[in-house]
Amino acid sequence: MAGPSGRRRAERAVAAATLAGLAACTVGPDYVRPSAPAPVAYKEAWKPGPAMQGWRETRPADGLDRGAWWSIYRDPVLDGLERQIDISNQNLKAAEAAFREAEATVAAARAQFFPTAALNASATRARSSGNSAPTAGFGGGISNRFATEATASWVPDLWGSVRRAVESNVASAQASAATLANARLSAQGELATAYLELRTADELARLLDASIKGYTEALRIVTNQYAGGTTDQSAVSQAEAQLDATRSQRIAVGVTRAQLEHSIAALIGKTPIEVTIAATEGVIAVPLVPAEMPSALIERRPDIAAAERNMQAANAQIGVSVAAFYPDVTLSADYGVSAEMLRRLFTTSSRIWSLGSSAAETVFDGGARNAQVEHDEAAYEASVATYRQAVLTAFQQVEDELASQHFLAEQAVAEDAALQAAREAERVINNQYLAGTQAYTAVIVAENTALADAESSLNIRQSRLVASAALIEALGGGWDSTQLPSADTIESNAPLDFNPLPPIFPTGSAGITPPLPK
Repeated sequence: MAGPSGRRRAERAVAAATLAGLAACTVGPDYVRPSAPAPVAYKEAWKPGPAMQGWRETRPADGLDRGAWWSIYRDPVLDGLERQIDISNQNLKAAEAAFREAEATVAAARAQFFPTAALNASATRARSSGNSAPTAGFGGGISNRFATEATASWVPDLWGSVRRAVESNVASAQASAATLANARLSAQGELATAYLELRTADELARLLDASIKGYTEALRIVTNQYAGGTTDQSAVSQAEAQLDATRSQRIAVGVTRAQLEHSIAALIGKTPIEVTIAATEGVIAVPLVPAEMPSALIERRPDIAAAERNMQAANAQIGVSVAAFYPDVTLSADYGVSAEMLRRLFTTSSRIWSLGSSAAETVFDGGARNAQVEHDEAAYEASVATYRQAVLTAFQQVEDELASQHFLAEQAVAEDAALQAAREAERVINNQYLAGTQAYTAVIVAENTALADAESSLNIRQSRLVASAALIEALGGGWDSTQLPSADTIESNAPLDFNPLPPIFPTGSAGITPPLPK
């Protein structure tokens, strides 16, 4: 038969097993990712129309770099600017700090799994009143008291409240990581768009410079003809008006280019005076960006990933609220020494200790807990609607840019044909004027028509370039959900800290540290 010590060991084992079983209980709904609308194919996938017969598009960028997606434009200046986004963009720094803040919140939630412990030490010297027993009539007494004590308390997570809180905070941290990725992608897209527009402004400036040169020569010829009596003053005035109007256009291009350069400076975290982008003679080719299957889009968009992670965070909060309906158990322990003389403080007879437990259950709260559960359930339903709307918006954006890609391509073919005809009309009418069979008004009209068609053709090419960047951004820019930090990674980035003193110097990332799994 087992003795008293054996019975005590058996009782401890049963108690430990009971606590372990209780600790495995987690109330509240388990998270299951809700469904989201996803079409089987894109409505606006590449559809060459009748105007595209015999016309060849740039080869699709199947080998697009999933990280440096802007390399599709084959421009080293753009590449250098894009790589400064991670270094200096202030919006990105704010998003990265928000992610680290979310990691710290996870660490605070995890701390509730463990007991709290404290060390106390005291030394007092006191005089009691002479009118109080047992010192009445003796003039009072003076006594000393020395004590040191260690205390610990623990609230076991019997109903999973802490586990649900950690689950919610981890999901929120993952949502913050996705928001950081989305901020990075957005900044990259804004920079690419501004740069492509700037290079189009350079092309327009070259076009207008060439026109100004031609119109200046035309004015010289007309002026000489007027001096020789072969034309009238109206021809000179028309030539002057055309030249001045074109010069005005050229000045306006300078304003647009300067503003685009300033925008790029802000995106890379610099002041305008620090950034100068020299004009080039190069022309950026318009790429054809292929779209993956629609089912892949949900995993490719960081904003969708953030919305999905927010759903799990909201779902876990329901469990935290449900756990409030169950009793809390607190285990406590104290151990120390206490004596009236310092030399007796650490003797066996001075030891003090206590073990205890308590349980608390709210029996009436006026419906506060029920209201909190209903609040969290409504918040979860709102997060589901937000997630599904994010998916719908993503598909809309992709379809919009796919439509832009193929309709603008057809428009470019038609506009190039119009430009070619206008150039030919300009040549014929100018020859007729020199032969004396056309008035100079016809020359002005033909030249203005040709210039307008050339500008329209250039504007269409700019729209196609911007649409290609927008489509890549809408497709996620090469990002995918596997780049989100795992729950284990987030929790391992928040280790336990037993240092009783706060750090003297704050710690943190001096630059941008992408939250990728280690």
